[in-house]
Amino acid sequence: MDLGIKGRTALVCAASKGLGKGCALSLAKEGVGLVITARGREALEATAAEIRRLTGVRVTAVAGDITTAEGRAAALAACPNPDILINNAGGPPPGDFRSWTREDWLKALDGNMLTPIELIKATVDGMIARKFGRIVNITSGAVKMPIPELGLSNGARTGLTGFVAGIARQTVQHNVTINGLLPGPFDTDRLRGNLAFNAQKLGKTPAELATVRAQANPAKRFGTVEEFGDACAFLCGANAGFITGQNLLMDGGAFPGTL
Repeated sequence: MDLGIKGRTALVCAASKGLGKGCALSLAKEGVGLVITARGREALEATAAEIRRLTGVRVTAVAGDITTAEGRAAALAACPNPDILINNAGGPPPGDFRSWTREDWLKALDGNMLTPIELIKATVDGMIARKFGRIVNITSGAVKMPIPELGLSNGARTGLTGFVAGIARQTVQHNVTINGLLPGPFDTDRLRGNLAFNAQKLGKTPAELATVRAQANPAKRFGTVEEFGDACAFLCGANAGFITGQNLLMDGGAFPGTL
């Protein structure tokens, strides 16, 4: 399926590995030029080289922390007028809410709520002027079904979701859509870290707990980054202009609701 976005430009955050990398690669396969960001320069440059080799598209790597003003400024200097913005950042660590300080909460809000809002603010008016824009916020299945040990993430990402619900209805008349992509259990470093955290509490090995968790999912497995990336690319497609303010849950059927 031709998504009609060949020649467009995308800014993809936290794209050196995991879900961000999956989104970047799927967009590149559609002929989208990329500016990708991440904190680790070595992994980021390796990902950029891999995507260039596989797709032949232009890929610019900008190392930096997107959750800081400096990191955002560097990314936007390299990509001041993206047609597509993929907001993504590593989630806060798991833990018990009783131990979290105000600083912990502010860091979570900076990374998973305020940074996406700042990037939307910096790019959305240009998209409106050009009559094309696709913004996808990678959040979490915890927005629909909170995970107790991920309270920092639950709070910050739900705040972003509420904010987007309002502005997505204002931009769509200009062919600028804003949607959320909510991952459940995908085979990423983030998942493996959470498994290790819970395995220690339960007296199991991470591998044992991974098997149990995968089998407990209706799909009987974890998702792949390729599946996630392709869903992201679809939301960014030219024919997806009637989809906005939505939150696409990708969790293998784990959420037991009808809505």
